[in-house]
Amino acid sequence: QLQFVESGGGSVQPGGSLQLSCSVSGEALNYYALAWFRQTPGKEREELACISSVDRNTYYGDSVRGRFTISRDNVRNTVYLQMNSLKPEDTAVYYCHVQRGGIDFWGRGTQVTVSS
Repeated sequence: QLQFVESGGGSVQPGGSLQLSCSVSGEALNYYALAWFRQTPGKEREELACISSVDRNTYYGDSVRGRFTISRDNVRNTVYLQMNSLKPEDTAVYYCHVQRGGIDFWGRGTQVTVSS
C-alpha cells in the first residue's frame, strides 16, 4: 500500500511562488511515472505535469507550461512541483499521482490559494 505525504501548499499573492512536495512510502517508485493534478469544485481533475521514471522526460499542461516545473528525487521517493508566477486561477487542491499496475494512487491533496 502506498502512503503519500504532501506538503508545501498555502496562500500566496499573485506572482508569487510555492513548491509542493509529495513523499511516497510503501514502495520504491524509481520505475514509475509521477504526476501532479489539481481540482477545483465542480471541475474535473486536471493533469498539470508528469515526469517519467528513468529518463525523466516531462510533460506539462497548457495552463502551467513555462511557469511550473516538476522534478523527482528517487532516493527520497519524492516528487516536487515548483510553481512560479502564480495566478488566482491556480487556486485549487493539488494532488500527486502514481499509476502502478494499472491502478491510480492519489495523495490526499494540498490546498493552494492565490489571492491578493
